[in-house]
Amino acid sequence: MRISKEHIAAHNEEHQADNEAHLAFLDAQLSKQGVTLSLLLDQLKDFQVAIPSWALGAGGTRFGRFSIGGEPGSLEDKLDDVGVIHALTQTAGAISLHIPWDIPKDTAAIKQRAEEHGIVFDAMNSNTFQDQQGQPFSYKHGSLSNSEKASRQLAIDHNIEVIQYGQELGSNALTVWLADGASFPGQNNFRKALQNTQESLHEIYSHLPQDWKLLVEYKPYEPNFYSTVIQDWGTSLMLAEGCGERAHTLVDLGHHLPNTNIEQIVATLMAKGRLGGFHFNDSKYGDDDLTCGSIKPYQLFLIFNELVYGMQNNDAGNPPLAWMIDASHNVKDPIEDLMQSLEAISIAYAQALLVDQQALEEAQRNHDVTMCQEILQRAYRTDVRPIVAAARAMAGGALDPLGLYRKLDVRGQLIGERGKTVVATGL
Repeated sequence: MRISKEHIAAHNEEHQADNEAHLAFLDAQLSKQGVTLSLLLDQLKDFQVAIPSWALGAGGTRFGRFSIGGEPGSLEDKLDDVGVIHALTQTAGAISLHIPWDIPKDTAAIKQRAEEHGIVFDAMNSNTFQDQQGQPFSYKHGSLSNSEKASRQLAIDHNIEVIQYGQELGSNALTVWLADGASFPGQNNFRKALQNTQESLHEIYSHLPQDWKLLVEYKPYEPNFYSTVIQDWGTSLMLAEGCGERAHTLVDLGHHLPNTNIEQIVATLMAKGRLGGFHFNDSKYGDDDLTCGSIKPYQLFLIFNELVYGMQNNDAGNPPLAWMIDASHNVKDPIEDLMQSLEAISIAYAQALLVDQQALEEAQRNHDVTMCQEILQRAYRTDVRPIVAAARAMAGGALDPLGLYRKLDVRGQLIGERGKTVVATGL
């Protein structure tokens, strides 16, 4: 299934007049605030977020999984699905692979298929949180932190193999997330587990190509609920610094305890030059992997406000960030869900670009707390959807991606091509 330029052109012609009317009103209002609409459109048009290969099928929980039909049964199918999303939104120009779920059998053919969709390969993701068939040593009691050297070496070798696959595909980053931890007090020696992890990460880091980054992810709990080896951003930062200058912390928005001030974490990491990237999602209780912006849209805006400030005041030389969605879809069409997340991310970014940073800094300097809130919420309450839609159309996407997706009955066509019972690889 491919979305043609003709489909998008016809769709945009139908919706263009309404969007231009909304856009003209916004332009008049924003110009009074000193905002140049054309510059804003250019920044949004160039913004890209990677799609994870594992998010294109129906997810589930430990209690059950409900297929949606037409799921991608191969890496080629996943590239085609990302191609649909990118054609409609023009903001999904990269895919992030999880190995061994998505090992390319023919690298040249996979790269060609990606190029046909205008897609590049984002950070590679290793998997040491589950044993694979025929695996000689188990990760049941940890991988990079395991007290058994054989298990640690197996996990190290796997990460090195993932780097090699990434080099063949043109990626330039490796993301490491560990499920390592303990379910009961006394099960692990905390200090030895952390030391083993640092030594293992350092060995992996030594195999990184010079133009690659190592992204160290963290999570407070699950699947181990007593302790997790890399449980917070401070531990991730410490381990990254212990590896070298090209190791950074990766922030997953769902990997925090309730009410954690994620925007402060972002500001701190950027000030240290160690923020490597994001996994975007949303949550009510924990790592819920919900549609981005569906629960806490204001928090997403506040995070982007810190990101915009950090990118404009990058004294620490923070590297370009890796943006990726990391979500799971148990009741929604994954493609629709991912497009909703892309929309929410773009909206939050656009709103953050509207913040009058000079006025905010002056209000902060004068301890005018009321005005600080007003400045932030004035930007947040601006309906930037016409701007996001216009930027998308400028790049060749649809003014209303979800509407066109449904009008073309893409899911129905995918079910016709792939059937109702296929299960996406890696799930």
